[in-house]
Formats: sequence, structure tokens, C-alpha cells
Amino acid sequence: MIWATVLISSVGCFLLKYAGMAMPEAWLSSPRVQRIANLMPVALLSALVIAQTFGVGQTLVFDERAAGVGVAIVVLLLRAPFPVVVVAAAVTSALLHRL
Repeated sequence: MIWATVLISSVGCFLLKYAGMAMPEAWLSSPRVQRIANLMPVALLSALVIAQTFGVGQTLVFDERAAGVGVAIVVLLLRAPFPVVVVAAAVTSALLHRL
């Protein structure tokens, strides 16, 4: 069963990549498509952060990870450099985890 899933997924990925390569250049150079393509990684990364921070299985959880993300947002709003944001979030999460 697992090999069937792997093969079907592989074929699906190949077809999706082929569809992208077969797109006419005029469609891809459209300003609307370019704007969407530029925002897609941000949306996917944001969804991943939210899923990893607030979700455990099928449940919604607010724990030290949520506090770390909250601190990161505050520090970002204060215009701190990215390494400071990461360290502040990590230290907050670690300290709350130790409590």
C-alpha cells in the first residue's frame, strides 16, 4: 500500500512540474501571476509556522511555543534584526518550558 502511495505521489508531482513547464510564457509573465508567485512562499511559511505552533494532532494548543511566537512578533514590530528575533523567541520558549 505504501509503495502505491509513493508511486502515485511521484507521478502527481511529475505531472504538476510538467504542467508548470508547459505553461505559455505570456501567462507566466502576467503581473497578476508574478504578484501571486511572490506571495506564495510567505503564505506557505506562515501556514507552517501556525500549524507547528498551535497544533498537536487534531487539537489546538497554546503553550510555550505560542509565547515564543508572540515575543517574536513584538520584537519584529520593534524593528529588531532577525537574529535578535529568533534568539528572543527561543529564550522565551525555553524559559517557559523549564517552568
